[in-house]
Amino acid sequence: MVAAAVAIMVVVAGCDRGPAVTPRITPGTSTNPRAVVIVAADFQFSPPVVDLVPGETVVVQVVNGGLAVHETVIGPMPVQDAWEAAEAAVAGGPPGPTPVVSVGPGLEGLRIVVASGERKDVGWTVPVAPTGGPAATDGGWFVGCHIPGHWAEGMVVPVRFVGPDGVPLATLGAASGDTLRTPDQDGASAASR
Repeated sequence: MVAAAVAIMVVVAGCDRGPAVTPRITPGTSTNPRAVVIVAADFQFSPPVVDLVPGETVVVQVVNGGLAVHETVIGPMPVQDAWEAAEAAVAGGPPGPTPVVSVGPGLEGLRIVVASGERKDVGWTVPVAPTGGPAATDGGWFVGCHIPGHWAEGMVVPVRFVGPDGVPLATLGAASGDTLRTPDQDGASAASR
């Protein structure tokens, strides 16, 4: 009887862990970048949340395990909105390679286009804005695919900014529980429910 009570207390104590913490992260440096692996397949990304340390250098390894071309755009909502609009402008084109599109200065984010079965590795230093870093960006940061229709199908995951100890930094946006914004029928952003 005592053993059963102790087992129940251990299980209950294990349920109250407080805020989600990722394992300790050793931030990447220019001489030793940290690998961040993102798998794109069938209108979803894995992992379901991408953890980044502001200011670290990473090698973003994008693996396309799906049958269609996918892109990985990392950045805040203005960047995601810009790529969604740019890609929408070429929707309905003839079959073939993804058309070359671009966005205005300051809205580039990090964009990696990967064909089916392909892997691309891109070195990148996670930005740190002078007014508090990317974790303070209104609306949060996301990893999204803007090949026409892919974002609307759910091909978007939040970025969670964490310290080297794995504790999430103060963040606005989906990674902190805010509503994830997805494009509406006209391509503009609207809150999903």
